[in-house]
Amino acid sequence: MKAKTHSGMKKRVKVRASGTMSLQKSCRNHLLSNKSKRQKKAYPGGMPLPPSRAKSIRKMLSN
Repeated sequence: MKAKTHSGMKKRVKVRASGTMSLQKSCRNHLLSNKSKRQKKAYPGGMPLPPSRAKSIRKMLSN
């Protein structure tokens, strides 16, 4: 049987043209009035993934 890609991970990860991957930083969807400007502005294009985590995510998306 053919292995399937992890459809949940497809929705959460963006693969850039350079091959690097990024995820949206957590805690930025609601209750934003209580959070500092610094917290809200951090990583506007997505947080870069550490290489250790990128390896496992790439495996989920490769099928």
